[in-house]
Amino acid sequence: MDQLRVSLVQFDVVWESPELNRAKLDLMLEPLIGQTDLILLPEMFTTGFSMNASDLAETMEGESVDWMLSWAKKCHAAIAGSLIVREKDQLFNRFLFVMPTGQIECYDKKHLFSMGDEHHYFDCGNKKVVVNYEGWRIALFICYDIRFPVWCRSIKEADLILFTANWPEKRNLVWNTLTRARAIENQLYVACVNRTGIDGMGIVYIGESTIIDPKGLIMCDLPNGTENAVTCSLSLKELNRFREKFPVARDEDAYQILG
Repeated sequence: MDQLRVSLVQFDVVWESPELNRAKLDLMLEPLIGQTDLILLPEMFTTGFSMNASDLAETMEGESVDWMLSWAKKCHAAIAGSLIVREKDQLFNRFLFVMPTGQIECYDKKHLFSMGDEHHYFDCGNKKVVVNYEGWRIALFICYDIRFPVWCRSIKEADLILFTANWPEKRNLVWNTLTRARAIENQLYVACVNRTGIDGMGIVYIGESTIIDPKGLIMCDLPNGTENAVTCSLSLKELNRFREKFPVARDEDAYQILG
């Protein structure tokens, strides 16, 4: 599959209300039926970036996962975004990649945001995840992960990186810089979605969700503060042509992630 249509859904997440957020997204996803191959939602799209993890956690058999499965089938597209998930006695900020076939791939956030006490309420993931979908290799990362380029290194592993985030307005310059850096250094597409609005802690978010090409150029984006969706078509042939013409990967340093 050369062309992959990727849709970013940027919205004001209702604080700690999975039911209201799913209802809001029902309206936003309806126009995307048959128009996209992959839908990307913000980090913790059912609750906002809440540390009330124990009370808000769902299981993999819960309502939000069922909702994602239903919409993936209805849209004939993959749906990706993170939730608070309970796995036995552990709690994860888990990025789910749900395919229309019903297959689910999961990535548990590696870099927990200690300045927001995330590490006190969530368990840390330790495994990178690259999903094979429609002939594309797609790496999954969550918000704060973007600050750690060694963890995000995917130059030989992926064609597209997804970042799902709750990134505050006051650090949006950093967001815009790092999203481009990850695309350029890995020679791949980066699709990143952020929420808007004000959360239950009074933190302001303006979005600036975007898709960036391997040269660091913006392919599409969403205006600050808006609740909307945008779809962009990515080309695997164009990506491979660029990598062959400018083969940075052959000169990269050898390294191993130890943990």
